[in-house]
Amino acid sequence: MAAAPPPKRARPPVRSGKASARVAAPRAGRSTEAVARPRRDRDATKRRLLDAVAVVLARDGFSAIGVNAVAKEAGVDKVLVYRYFDGLPGMLRAWGESGRFWPRAEDLLGDDPEAFATLPLPERYARFFEHFVDELRARPLTIEILAAEIVARNELTAILETEREEWGRTASRILGAGEFAARPDLQELTVLLIAGVQYLLIRSRGIRVFGGIDIRSDAGWQELKAAVRHMARTVAA
Repeated sequence: MAAAPPPKRARPPVRSGKASARVAAPRAGRSTEAVARPRRDRDATKRRLLDAVAVVLARDGFSAIGVNAVAKEAGVDKVLVYRYFDGLPGMLRAWGESGRFWPRAEDLLGDDPEAFATLPLPERYARFFEHFVDELRARPLTIEILAAEIVARNELTAILETEREEWGRTASRILGAGEFAARPDLQELTVLLIAGVQYLLIRSRGIRVFGGIDIRSDAGWQELKAAVRHMARTVAA
């Protein structure tokens, strides 16, 4: 005669009310934290990657920039470059837009953008160029990239060129779209001045004096900024 099967264990009763609420509460807390942490991690990783772009460019030059090099410098998997930026061009575009490479037009307005907008055009013009000079001089890596672009233009440098063209349109709008539309000569003069500032900063990598002005010193650039201010009073008035 076969042995009878062992009796089934009774399941413990399911508790309800306050006890259930106490069990569910930690789950909800973990869910909120889990949502916040990936967002913070994503933003932190994107910052690390953009910072790594500058490190690789400064150390190895434009020819060495690539997904593998930047990901290695940032200490992350290269798949994150594609996930967050859709590849190297997107990452360079984000780097250019971040203000790390080129000063954003809005950053050249000073501490009070609303007050800047109310200034007469000559004063807006002079202040804008003074800030532009100071911001570019504070970015030695940008000067190195500008120099490299002249002799080795490629698909990646073209991305940064596009960002600067957009910057130029924004700058014209901030300085005074109406005045610039009525004065095409002023627009063209502005292009010459922007190009001149870049050229002198590139030349300062190899020489100290240009046209009798010390282009490596604060005093030399103060002279140049004073000349722009004088020109603005006479030409942009």
